[in-house]
Amino acid sequence: MTRKKVKLAFITNDSARKATFRKRKKGLMKKLSELSTLCGIDICAIIYSSYESQPEVWPDNRGIHRVLAQFKGMPEMEQSKKMVNQESFIRQRIAKASEQLKKQHKENREKQITPVMYQCLTGVGL
Repeated sequence: MTRKKVKLAFITNDSARKATFRKRKKGLMKKLSELSTLCGIDICAIIYSSYESQPEVWPDNRGIHRVLAQFKGMPEMEQSKKMVNQESFIRQRIAKASEQLKKQHKENREKQITPVMYQCLTGVGL
């Protein structure tokens, strides 16, 4: 039996919200572990919540420091290569959409001109 789609909205009931947080956090930690094991990559997570006084770290403090040191040891250009803020993300999306629009205009123009060219070649008047 499949699960129904969860409506993403703020959970107003405190106990239900806390229970959902715990379940989702446990699932997230499991996925992090699986991703790290299956792909052989260094990965870390820091989760802050209002339910706990200290942030929860995965895998442990040494693992976090190792991953962060590895990241900070990279050249600055390499660090920021795949990072985007909202403005640059939107600019990329606009550029991609405008490129697709140009391509579609070209295809439409070719589809309009092709029958006219065939008519001219066959001698049928415009």
